[in-house]
Amino acid sequence: MMFNRFTIFFCSALLIISVQAVWGQTQTRREVPPQALEDCRGKNAGDTVQHSTPEGNVEAICEDSPQGLAARPNRQQGARSEVRPSQTASQRGNQNRNNAQRYSIEQAVSDQAQLHTIAFSGLAFITGDFGAATFIPPGKVCDFFGFQYMRDIDTAEKGHNPIFLNRVAGNVLHILNDVQRALLEKSARQEAVQLQALAEMRLPLIKAFYRELNGDIPSGSKGLNKAAVMRYVGNILAFDAQLSYGRAQIFGQLAASFTPAQKAWLAKMKFGDFNTWPVIDVEKYKLPRGTEKLVNVAYMTYASEFFSWYAGSVEADAYFCPERHGTYFGGFYMKDMPAMGKRDYDISTSVTGDSGKDFLNTLTENQRQNITAIPDLQRKDLQEIIDLRRAIAMDLRKFLKGGQADKAKVIALGRRYGDLDGEMSYFYATAFAKVNRTLTNEQRKALVKLRGLDGYTSAPAYIYSSPVREEVKLPNTDNFFFPVTNSARSAK
Repeated sequence: MMFNRFTIFFCSALLIISVQAVWGQTQTRREVPPQALEDCRGKNAGDTVQHSTPEGNVEAICEDSPQGLAARPNRQQGARSEVRPSQTASQRGNQNRNNAQRYSIEQAVSDQAQLHTIAFSGLAFITGDFGAATFIPPGKVCDFFGFQYMRDIDTAEKGHNPIFLNRVAGNVLHILNDVQRALLEKSARQEAVQLQALAEMRLPLIKAFYRELNGDIPSGSKGLNKAAVMRYVGNILAFDAQLSYGRAQIFGQLAASFTPAQKAWLAKMKFGDFNTWPVIDVEKYKLPRGTEKLVNVAYMTYASEFFSWYAGSVEADAYFCPERHGTYFGGFYMKDMPAMGKRDYDISTSVTGDSGKDFLNTLTENQRQNITAIPDLQRKDLQEIIDLRRAIAMDLRKFLKGGQADKAKVIALGRRYGDLDGEMSYFYATAFAKVNRTLTNEQRKALVKLRGLDGYTSAPAYIYSSPVREEVKLPNTDNFFFPVTNSARSAK
């Protein structure tokens, strides 16, 4: 069974703050934008108006709000994208440049983006459970290949829709010959076992964080031990870096085997422009029915991330979104679960920032200070992470040029990366626990409503996004906490 194997392994070893002026009926605590009120001045409820936003005019409906009649855009969060007019090459280029300016490392580490993403994680953690906190998209590991950046700057805004990955992977698999596809399949089957182990490594840490949240700490202990958390996450990301090294090695072999015709096909596909990717029936290139799910995930990941790496840059590889770090608190479950099983579903880019702000507004000033203090605490960590990610990306790209990356160096950089991610995660876990201890019943009810997942029940655990049906059996997690003091022992 998976967790018996995990025990052996263990013993041996929001996003974006949206610029859209959107308000929701379920988010009545948020201030309605003045322009939304102005656009409905003199109108009646139900009237259709043109609502002015920083992105241009959109059709909206006048609806009642706590501040009066206000314009609410017709396109709901999470709704299917509307068909957009075709663009000229020049227009697409301008759109790419604008998106690249909006999505950058500078934006990701800004205090506003970080604060609201951390707050979103706090909302998810306090209102969720262990199972939900284990959910994480596979693309959030081994993420040094530019795919996240390509998603975020996509001119068609399809980057957070399931069809995005299928389209790019389909094109890559379409142009490969049987030998090249066999290389990806063999590598995917080997990596699937390692990806499983990587996911399982996260589980004891998440369990320890929930123990801290609920006050379930060893008797006589002072609570979570930051040094222990940092060491453990260091091990996780060292392993992540090792897998990334192997993936880059395979990608380099694949690129070196390309024919001129294959290179020409990929050259016509523009990085960050879904509209330039031919429609391909990816189903005919997928692995046979009955293939283990994680093998399929790895295979499709190889195909999609190969293109983002091949067509991208060091800057794209080093990029990260605000939610990349401290991924142990259930934010991905809360954000992504409504899209699960839906083929064409756009995950709102505003949900992280909006819900994070609403979470903070639900807290008292004293409670809020536990969260608002974190951007200062983690500032140095984030700045060093930028340098580490760039160094890893630069070394891995040697494979694309026919060279050899330094495996020991990449793993060492990954371990240091994990130390920093562990420290930030410690800041989050302890701050969320402090808030949780002081919440009133009314606040808890408000936060559950803000979570917005009525009718959803998490599995006991997830391996990435796949539910584990049986109860999770984990090793003792006391090692994440400060040891019991001598005085506490003698008092027993």
